[in-house]
Amino acid sequence: MVVSRTIFVVGALLAAPPAFAHAFLAHASPSAGAELRAAPPAVTITFTEGVEPHFSTIEVRDSVGARLDTGTPHTEGKIEILAVSLPKLPPGRYTVIWHATSVDTHKTEGRFTFSVLP
Repeated sequence: MVVSRTIFVVGALLAAPPAFAHAFLAHASPSAGAELRAAPPAVTITFTEGVEPHFSTIEVRDSVGARLDTGTPHTEGKIEILAVSLPKLPPGRYTVIWHATSVDTHKTEGRFTFSVLP
């Protein structure tokens, strides 16, 4: 009886699908730490799962903290990809601050920097 119960519990645990319930940064363009010769027209972040664009943000700030992104973040054809447009950035170091709400409402956040070279 104990053996069959143990086999049932182990089988149930192995059969359960893993729960990935958070949208983490999978890839960003520009990438974290990038040193670019030309200013990017946008920041695009690919997450590990779909995000709700109305409840997610991408901010781009310069070295003194002024916010530079334009418009609201929008999906780029797939719900895992969120982008925000940028004006023509002068040379300098920029910080990207993101907050993502996944399609199942879990929240994550992070930040990274990139530079535009003179």
